[in-house]
Amino acid sequence: MTITQTVEIPASRRLTIDVPCEVPAGKTILAFTPDPGDASMQECPVCARKFDPATGNPRYNAETVAAIAEGRAMMRGEIPAKRFGSLGEMWEDLAKDDPAG
Repeated sequence: MTITQTVEIPASRRLTIDVPCEVPAGKTILAFTPDPGDASMQECPVCARKFDPATGNPRYNAETVAAIAEGRAMMRGEIPAKRFGSLGEMWEDLAKDDPAG
């Protein structure tokens, strides 16, 4: 059974949900999907993502696209994956690649 209802997410990010009696008691899955046609939708501050209003597919900024491509290349074995012995080593390696650093 699937029940779809459009709701407005308030600025407080808190929702109170009244579950219809047609939904049986027990575990259930709630899924939150932004409305891709919403003109007020802003870029996600965490992942710099927007949705294409025509397709509803996510659009990413250039840095995110490059990171995704690099990760996929590592999974295919085209780029050797890096391994670190500590978090400090990882941060040192990241600082070397940072143009502002």
